[in-house]
Order: sequence, then structure tokens, then C-alpha cells
Amino acid sequence: MRAAIITVSTSKSQGQGDDESGAQLAAFARDLGAEIVGSDLVTDDRDPIAARLTHWADAESCDLILTTGGTGFAPTDVTPEATRTVIDREAPGLAEAMRTASREHTQYWMLSRAIAGIRGRTLIVNFPGNPRSIEQAGASIAEAIPHALDLLSDRPTPHG
Repeated sequence: MRAAIITVSTSKSQGQGDDESGAQLAAFARDLGAEIVGSDLVTDDRDPIAARLTHWADAESCDLILTTGGTGFAPTDVTPEATRTVIDREAPGLAEAMRTASREHTQYWMLSRAIAGIRGRTLIVNFPGNPRSIEQAGASIAEAIPHALDLLSDRPTPHG
């Protein structure tokens, strides 16, 4: 499976600090068996986010695009809105599972506005920007992602 990682952070894209979330998300993807074919670090702005999502899905034919950051309540948190502009269909169960998994780790679990969706045959999943939450939320969907990608690729799948 080919995957791309997009970190959404104006401060990190301006060189302020290390991109720990992007590194954590890449490790999560590799644990799923993904080959990381590229990564981006973009500002908290809808157009650049949407452009990179479209690039990795359409031009690079990635099976999976994982984003980190921009999913909260701050005025600049626009990753879900940018994602909605490029997906064909939402996959709400993935985002719901991630929020539910976060409940035992933070009292603010319900403030995540992360979404997941499908563009063509590409699955796009928004993760929170906190590096710790990537592992916590990711564990709840890790087993489902390969199955989802099989379904998107029309590969035979067991339904058990």
C-alpha cells in the first residue's frame, strides 16, 4: 500500500520546531505495512491542504493519505473543511472510532473535528496534531484500514 503523510501546521511549516506528529504518523503507516511515498508540511490554509490531498490521491495514486493537525476548534483549524472539498464520500465510522478511543486519554476527546473519506480509490484520514493521540486514535482503526483499502481496490475480502 502506498501512503502519503501531510502535516498541517503553520508554525512547523515556518521552521518552528520539529514535526513530531508527522514522524509518528509515518511510523503508524509503516506499522500497517505502508510504503511512505511522500510527505508534506503545509500551513493551516484550506487551499494548500486540498491541493496536496488531490496531488497524492490523483497524481501519485496513493492508497492512503494520513493528515495530522488542524482538526480542533481554533479559527485556523481547517483540515476537515479542506478534506471535505476533495473527497467523494465520507467514512464517518473511522473518525468516530478515533474519537471514542481518545475518550479514555483526554477529557477533550469530543472536540476533535477530524473526518475520514474516500477520493476515488484513496482513503484519507485526518488525525489530531498531538503526537501521543496518533498512536491512541490509530490503534482503534489499524485493523480496519487494510480491509478498507482492499474494498476500495476491488480485491477479494473476507466478510467475517
